[in-house]
Amino acid sequence: MPTTLALIAHDSQKDELVAFFRDCVGTISRYELVATEGTGRALTQQADAVVESVLPGALGGDVQIAARVVEGTIAAVIFLSDSLTSDVYGTSVSMLLRVCQLHNVPIATNLATAKAVVMSLAKSRLAHLIFNPVAGQGDPNQELRQIRQILEPQIQVKVVLTEPEVSPAEQAKEAIAAGVDLIIASGGDGTVSAVAEAMIQTNMPLGIIPRGTANAFSVALGIPTDLRGACENILTGTTIQVDAATCNGTPMVLLAGIGFEAETVERANREMKNRFGVLAYIVAGMQQFADQEAFEAELEMDGQVSQFECSAITVANAAPPTSVMAQGFGGVIADDGLLDVTIGLSQMEAQGFGARLQGMGAMADLLRAALVKQPTQNENILSLRVPSLKVTTNPPQKVVVDGEITGTTPVVFNCIQRGLTVIAPIAIS
Repeated sequence: MPTTLALIAHDSQKDELVAFFRDCVGTISRYELVATEGTGRALTQQADAVVESVLPGALGGDVQIAARVVEGTIAAVIFLSDSLTSDVYGTSVSMLLRVCQLHNVPIATNLATAKAVVMSLAKSRLAHLIFNPVAGQGDPNQELRQIRQILEPQIQVKVVLTEPEVSPAEQAKEAIAAGVDLIIASGGDGTVSAVAEAMIQTNMPLGIIPRGTANAFSVALGIPTDLRGACENILTGTTIQVDAATCNGTPMVLLAGIGFEAETVERANREMKNRFGVLAYIVAGMQQFADQEAFEAELEMDGQVSQFECSAITVANAAPPTSVMAQGFGGVIADDGLLDVTIGLSQMEAQGFGARLQGMGAMADLLRAALVKQPTQNENILSLRVPSLKVTTNPPQKVVVDGEITGTTPVVFNCIQRGLTVIAPIAIS
């Protein structure tokens, strides 16, 4: 279902259309508007409407709108006509009536039918789909067509393509300001996280159609990772509230890695992802074992300070089992108001090959914990659950937040309990 509303009014009806727009601005302003030149000018000057204007009706503006109806980009047409006007205008009304009838698009020609059309639009769910065309390895045009085929019988979808120079978070903020009913993010974890970050504490529902390499956030919440399943989840799923977090004030929905994980993510570049897929992180992790050095860490929690010799610290808000370094408790609870902290301790006497074996053993135990959903008993793994903490290291360590390197320590984390509304198959607690 398209998200553009066409507005046309004969000269004698322009004031009526402006008044109608003001009365129904709550619903009409959620849609993109297109109008013939004179009508667009009246709406812009008298009602502060944001309108795309085409040619004047007498010069073929009505034909341009009719062409958009044929293309399938118009949700409805409101054409307030004057029954006493000339045959030229009468012909334009007849032409639009015929085109709308052929393509099953609602058209209103007086205030009564205009109100009926707007009431119908008010009952429809309007979504902005923020779609990353370079995510994944599939055909983005085919995937977008399939998404629309599944969603649009029930939801009016406006497609917003991500752009290199525009953050998906900014696109999500624009959608929120437009008053849509939900926002759908389709791409990898970077796209999903950026959109989700903009939606923290807004109560705006987030739908997710994962098309990336790891799709960690979707897996963590039980959202299907196949395209059809993810779309059907949006149509039939449950709206739940999950935790969000901040890292040095920057929103975080997945996890942050300090030391080993940050270095691993940096190694797993796009070339490696294209070659190995989700296994790229495992390959990069194996490579990082040989280079990872221990560091001193100071954790401040609840006013108390603890010090450790470690090689990795992971602070997780939500994480799938494949995020092995977050699995100290055998699973991350995404709606408990707490952050899961997993610390890979280092033994000072362990060096070279011994340290490598120690790290591989800890990784294996974390993977086992995730599979059986039980806390690890490995003495080199320390697990904590806290609402907030500060991490300082010596020397400073790289920090990765939701898959992106953001800087170095020190860092401060805070959990935002149930700060994000997501459409998921079932409640997770």
